[in-house]
Amino acid sequence: MRLVAALACAALLLAGCEPGQPSVDDEQDKAGPFPAADRPVAHIISSRWSTEEARDRLNEASEVMNKAGLKAGMTVADIGAGEGYYTIRAAARVGKEGRVLAEDIVAGVRDTLAERVARERLDNVSVRLGLPANPRLPDASFDRVLMVHMYHEIEQPYEFLWRMRPSLKPDGLVVVVDANRPTQNHGTPPGLLRCEFAAVGYTQVGMYDMPSAGGYLATFRAVGPRPEPRAIKPCKLSA
Repeated sequence: MRLVAALACAALLLAGCEPGQPSVDDEQDKAGPFPAADRPVAHIISSRWSTEEARDRLNEASEVMNKAGLKAGMTVADIGAGEGYYTIRAAARVGKEGRVLAEDIVAGVRDTLAERVARERLDNVSVRLGLPANPRLPDASFDRVLMVHMYHEIEQPYEFLWRMRPSLKPDGLVVVVDANRPTQNHGTPPGLLRCEFAAVGYTQVGMYDMPSAGGYLATFRAVGPRPEPRAIKPCKLSA
């Protein structure tokens, strides 16, 4: 009976997590063309970066959430949520008055996470399926958008970041955790990351070494008007 109840709750999570008003309307869906990224793209090889026990022994999530300024009552998007390591811990940090939207582009991973959320009775978490070039987030909704060890897997970063911008609240931040190594080796050089974000109108507001998370943590804020897709100038890998 418990399994049936958990599956039923998971189905409700999946059915109820789609916002009524997506951030990208019909006109924006036709936006483009967007420039291609001048860098290799890492393939998705696993929904797990390391075991949760090993990550907790290094105090990874707490350090990242502290540096990111996650607080009670915030609304957080966990993009590329995988098995939910950050989803679960962010839900506890933001509390009953906060919300976490966990998203993955792999349907099976999304479904498994929805079952975990239902099983652990996380009423402040919703789970949904994103698209490779479009996170499909609701407008003006998020205090923080987490992108942990997944940025290097985005094949169309300019379109993805462009479509993500409207989802941030005025003081919202995008929080990227990645390794300082080439993208094909499952990392992103910090200079290249900063350049790609800047091309879409974000400014870097923080950069921290994060050995516990296997690299660094960078935070970005959207500044000024969002550029027209045709006006976005792609970064060279040498940058």
